[in-house]
Amino acid sequence: MLKTVLLTVAAILATGIVVVLILAAMKPDTFSLQRSLAMNAPPERVFPLINDFKNWARWSPWEKLDPNLRRNYDGAPAGVGSVYAWEGDKKVGQGRMEIVEAVPASKVALKLDFIKPFEAHNLVTFALEPAGSATNVTWTMAGPTPFIGKIFHVFVNMDRMVGGEFEKGLADMKAAAEG
Repeated sequence: MLKTVLLTVAAILATGIVVVLILAAMKPDTFSLQRSLAMNAPPERVFPLINDFKNWARWSPWEKLDPNLRRNYDGAPAGVGSVYAWEGDKKVGQGRMEIVEAVPASKVALKLDFIKPFEAHNLVTFALEPAGSATNVTWTMAGPTPFIGKIFHVFVNMDRMVGGEFEKGLADMKAAAEG
């Protein structure tokens, strides 16, 4: 009797694992998240909020998660070559960003490398598009999805989870740009 129960439980677990692995294998090899928001400020006022990492504390949602966050700024003071590294608690982890492209009042692209709690290498782009006296800001993050990430995506909707943080960040950026 006990042997039958254990075999049944083992078969159910094995089937569940196989189903998760099949679902993970069907996930795409790359991901892309994007959010946009119109700000009642010219691109020249929005651009420095993104192009200078020292201004990120005013709007980045991750800056507020760990009051003891350790920050290190290196390279150029702003723009291409500017580097920001951080190390914090389990909510923010550890990583590094470097601005790899900066087109004044138009675009900032950065290489984003997460170290902890998981390793990931992504490209982040902020596109600023004038719209009369306002600016439409589009925040995009894209990168590869290794198989372990695909398994994670079976259980967690990354667009909803990270996209919500993008929305908070853009709202705070809007407040800083308009203030």
